[in-house]
Amino acid sequence: MSGQAVDDPEDLDDLEDPEPPTSPRENSLTPEHPTTMTHTPTTKPVSPPNPGPTRPARRVATAVLAAALLLAAPLALADAASQEEVRLQAACEVAIDRGLNYLANSQRADGAWANEGESNVVAYTSLAVMAFLARGYAPGLPPYGDALNRGVDFVLNSQRDNGMVTGQSGDNMYIHTIATLMLAEVSGIIDAERQAKLDAVLPKALKVTLDAQRVQKAEAHQGGWRYSPGSTDSDLSLSGWALMSLRAARANGAGVPEDAVKQAVAFILRCRSKDGGFSYQPGGNSSNLARTGAGLLSLELCGDHRSDATKAAGDYVLQNFQKLAGDEKAYNYALYYCSQGMFQLGEGYWERFAPMLFDLLLKNQKEDGSWTPRGELEQKLGPNYATAMSVLALSVTCRQLPIYQR
Repeated sequence: MSGQAVDDPEDLDDLEDPEPPTSPRENSLTPEHPTTMTHTPTTKPVSPPNPGPTRPARRVATAVLAAALLLAAPLALADAASQEEVRLQAACEVAIDRGLNYLANSQRADGAWANEGESNVVAYTSLAVMAFLARGYAPGLPPYGDALNRGVDFVLNSQRDNGMVTGQSGDNMYIHTIATLMLAEVSGIIDAERQAKLDAVLPKALKVTLDAQRVQKAEAHQGGWRYSPGSTDSDLSLSGWALMSLRAARANGAGVPEDAVKQAVAFILRCRSKDGGFSYQPGGNSSNLARTGAGLLSLELCGDHRSDATKAAGDYVLQNFQKLAGDEKAYNYALYYCSQGMFQLGEGYWERFAPMLFDLLLKNQKEDGSWTPRGELEQKLGPNYATAMSVLALSVTCRQLPIYQR
């Protein structure tokens, strides 16, 4: 994750409409401290736990997914199709729990998830925390409450004097926007002391992102982001993470201007390619799965639901997934974005896409519950990154992360 510009949005070594909260905070970048959880955080060390009881939301999600497939399939094949979907969903739940167990046991003593010597620690830790949240686990509650608290603490303690949440990794906007997204998602479900610290950290982080969007740029690049806060051009990959972080914070009551979201959406639309996919920058014609998934998810989350642009992107994914997935340079990145985007697109698209995605991820999980990074740009990123991204892709139907709820 250096600041060096590259021509591919998924160079992950350079790293590379939600429902309103129950009790939103003041609509301000310096919100008052909300009422927070009253439970006492667990202090027990994390050990390989048995998966917690199935959450009602997961049971509902499984039932909805099976019902949707029944409606979509021809009547004569409905029962068989439904049984296959339920079988895959059940297998996915087992795989998710094995993946989370792996992550729980690979966390560092300081709360981070990363291999020794890696520079992207804040981003990997943020992705790992979101993987647990996506399954419905919360900070401070067993079986993973202590691990999540330590992960959140590590990220909160990584804010620099200039407001960037990057730790020792400099002014890297990839790391910063991923960390900001996680903090926006965890806000309101942590204990009062941590919430007070988050309420001091998050407004500064959001200001960095908003100021970076306002840097003077050529018209085609306005509204987007790139590698550093002062970049004068924009790319789709970085802009997707930045947009999601702003959208999540806005949904949780932060004072993110609506115009900032609109300008980002306009930039995303300028990255469309003639084949229905999305390119790295405006005017390009270099669609791939990762870029198209990022564009699709960004638009779907920001109100452009089932538009001509998102349906064309969904068609691109369906037509190219099996052909391109094996050659994708940013393999885990692509599966994550395509999973989230196709689930948001919904009817017909998700039902056709899900079996391909689930089958691919299930067969590649290792004995210890982890996934190995694949693709030219991800091979050196380590199993913590690949496992967190795979869990996020598989757990989309759990609908536990507010930013990814339909």
